[in-house]
Amino acid sequence: MPSKPHPSFIHLPSSFLLLRFTPRHVPQRGIKSISSPRPNRFNRSQNLPLLGSTTAAALERKALTTPLRTGALAIKKGMSAVYNPESGRRYPCTILQMDRVQVVSTKTRQKNGYYAVQVGCGWKHPSNVTRPQLGHFALHGVSPKRHLVEFKVKDEHGLLGVGEMIKATWFQEGQFVDARANCRGMGFAGGMKRHGFHGQPASHGVSLTHRSMGSAGQSQGGGSRVYPGKKMPGRMGGQQVTTQNVKVLQVDEEKGIVVLNGSIAGPDGCLVKLQDAIKKPWPDVPLNPPSALAATEQLREAA
Repeated sequence: MPSKPHPSFIHLPSSFLLLRFTPRHVPQRGIKSISSPRPNRFNRSQNLPLLGSTTAAALERKALTTPLRTGALAIKKGMSAVYNPESGRRYPCTILQMDRVQVVSTKTRQKNGYYAVQVGCGWKHPSNVTRPQLGHFALHGVSPKRHLVEFKVKDEHGLLGVGEMIKATWFQEGQFVDARANCRGMGFAGGMKRHGFHGQPASHGVSLTHRSMGSAGQSQGGGSRVYPGKKMPGRMGGQQVTTQNVKVLQVDEEKGIVVLNGSIAGPDGCLVKLQDAIKKPWPDVPLNPPSALAATEQLREAA
């Protein structure tokens, strides 16, 4: 009977010695991610514009709605009417007067980040002007002004020289302007006058609360509070109102009067800011006042 081979001499197949399970990949843990970030599918195409969050990008977005030239200041004198001799129609109009409108200073993009023209009108006694403002006027060689307003312009071509006078001929008859003024203040007004509430019933059963606002909100369902922005009694009027696309009917350079079609906000004697209408084509007029053009022509002739 042959002897059995020793277990150490048994020949096993190579596949039997391999591991019967695959080792699982253990990710490396740490603060920094070792996996590559997922590609962003937004703003990757060539057709999409690059997102701009800089000041230059903001100015470029506002370039289409920024006027090419500066505006002017005027005082509202009242309302009247103008008759058209051809059609016989009566047009209500607003009379504005420009009082010593002058360029006080300018702002540039290199120094201030944007282009603007600072315009002043009227006159104020130096004793009634604060020292910082008095130094500002003295630095630019301009007499103290009662009103001081800044108008943004698109580029450096809309800037004017310091001390230039802006007269009524700055606006042409037939062009459209935007008029900004503070509307007439009503003081503290109730809900019916301020927001048009109907008030409480006028019949019996209401005790001296006919014009009251009523409920200001629900109880438990709304958190037992008054929501922000709730229409309630408060100050009415006194804020700036813009009247767009107002047509210029007449211009009187000698008296500094500009006549606008229709009515604009504000009481008589208020300050009105006039500028070219942004919703109409820009007027085909020079960017500099006639006085500046005349001075330039004189310098060219002298040279």
